[in-house]
Amino acid sequence: MNPKVDPSLLPSPVPLWSPEDPNPPGGRGADMPYLLPFLPAERHGPRRPAIVVTPGGGYQGVCMTHEGVEVGGWLQAHGFAAFIVRYRVAPHRHPVPLLDARRAIRLVRSRAAEWRLDPERIGLMGFSAGGHLAMTVATEPDDGRPDAADPVERVSTRLRFLILGYPVISFVHAAAHLGSRNNLLGPDPDPALARALSGEFRAGPRTPPTFLLHAHDDAGVPSVNSVLFYEALRAAGVPAELHIYEAGGHGFGLGEDHPVRAELLRWLRARAAA
Repeated sequence: MNPKVDPSLLPSPVPLWSPEDPNPPGGRGADMPYLLPFLPAERHGPRRPAIVVTPGGGYQGVCMTHEGVEVGGWLQAHGFAAFIVRYRVAPHRHPVPLLDARRAIRLVRSRAAEWRLDPERIGLMGFSAGGHLAMTVATEPDDGRPDAADPVERVSTRLRFLILGYPVISFVHAAAHLGSRNNLLGPDPDPALARALSGEFRAGPRTPPTFLLHAHDDAGVPSVNSVLFYEALRAAGVPAELHIYEAGGHGFGLGEDHPVRAELLRWLRARAAA
């Protein structure tokens, strides 16, 4: 069963940017981004691995239910700490969502002691356009800025593993999801920037081991997107696992009773423990 989350029982949101910051990157407004932390009930014993989750929504919205809180509840039930990211989307454009996703990883790692997390076992999971965002973060990790006034900004965004669900990967291939591209970059994007943000050209030795899932009948974001990234990972020598299911369409999340759950849990336990 997919754990259904009672809205009254949702965790309190954690702002990504300090309320005291008069000028957070990307500006301030009613859509300021936040985390929803799903922490395992057991707060003692070994520190847990953590998974930051970026739901999809075409860079126009954020699917906080089936690609967010339901995923968080499932991960929590299996002993992982999960952090769902409500990042900023259109009319915000690149690099605002990227700033938010990086900040989420830094914030989780900076509070590892408080939340009983292992700071060396942090992974990132993204769906659809949130998969594009996760891919963008994971293919360009950084060690933070040691001279930053904000201590959170001194923290690394490096990841132990990456999970991409039916991700938008390319902005230049024939299978590109133009809605996501246009919402992020505008209707007439710079071709060089569109290429630079396409995953088939970004995978490299620093990209973490990756699990990809997609459906063959996905008419929204064709499965060739996952294939392109898988082949790029393979060429870079990065461990990767690709699952393309015959049916499922687009936006199925982790799908109640879907076989991907068992496969992902097996992979996660191995990668989070490695």
